Amino acid sequence: MAKTAAAEVQAGGRAVRVSSPDRVIYEATDTTPEVTKLMVAEYVASVEDGLMRALRDRPTALERWPSGVRPGMRLATGPQDRDAEAFYQKRVPKGAPDYLETVQVTFPSGRTADEICPTEIAVPVWCAQMGALTFHPWPVRRGDVDHPDELRIDLDPQPGTAFTDAVRVAGVAKELLEELGLVGFPKTSGNRGVHIYVRIEPRWEFTDLRHAAIGLGRELEKRDDAVTVNWWKEERGERIFVDYNQNNRDRTIASAYSLRPQPGAPVSTPLTWAELAELDDPRGLNLFTVPDRLADGDPWAGIDETAYSLDPLLALWEEQGAVELSFPPDYPKMPGEPPRVQPSKKVAEHWDEDGQRRPD
Repeated sequence: MAKTAAAEVQAGGRAVRVSSPDRVIYEATDTTPEVTKLMVAEYVASVEDGLMRALRDRPTALERWPSGVRPGMRLATGPQDRDAEAFYQKRVPKGAPDYLETVQVTFPSGRTADEICPTEIAVPVWCAQMGALTFHPWPVRRGDVDHPDELRIDLDPQPGTAFTDAVRVAGVAKELLEELGLVGFPKTSGNRGVHIYVRIEPRWEFTDLRHAAIGLGRELEKRDDAVTVNWWKEERGERIFVDYNQNNRDRTIASAYSLRPQPGAPVSTPLTWAELAELDDPRGLNLFTVPDRLADGDPWAGIDETAYSLDPLLALWEEQGAVELSFPPDYPKMPGEPPRVQPSKKVAEHWDEDGQRRPD
């Protein structure tokens, strides 16, 4: 079979070359036709206004699915996943065009890397040519990569709960934020969850951002018994998990207007609060429907108008006792962290009253 000629996608005045344009990235479903690589690149170009609002001047990791999305394919999350079909790209890929800009970030380990820093729509379109479906921007801008300007509230449904449960909890979070004088902007995760972003002044460090998320999560637990901040899955139950750890250094979630690797090419889609309250099934927000929504205006168009203080949420954390919670397993041992051991496997006599392991 003759090889399909490369295509071009117009992106902000640049023509971005797309090789293998007919490669199927998403197979057809009962409600959506198949999606080719060219269609993915064209989608990215079509949502320029909203996508660049989410990515501009931010260090951005890529979630790459170069062979497309198929049942059984896996995303590599560590060295144990060498055979996975998809992977995260945290450093700039080889062959990057000269218009692609970078910014250096420091990981929790102390290592550094130059990450992609989108400044124009041609950059994410080129990333789509490289198989990127989901963009994972840091909550910082290139001018100050150590002080976040975004609080990200990740409402993650656990087994036995559904998207509609996350929507209900999001409504509780909205009320709490408003009581504290803060404004949240909601979006679908592109799967079963809900994300709420709050633009903040870049005056605090990542540890403060994390503590603010813990304070909010614990207050939501008080107001709704179907909410949990328990890090260990065995303790979460059938509740909505507030993933406070998404606010750590080098922890990112899918940007607004990113595609997700699920059947039907769903999109992590910004909504008004009224739209979210009425939404039962987020799968209708996909590559085929979202560009028309954005043509009518981005619900997050005003997110940069006001930057808020973290002080009200940090005050909540202090009132709750300023108790530290578990960190992700790849983090170095952190000050004040509880024992990093699954509760059902913890042997009490091996730990002292401060949560430190006793010498053997």
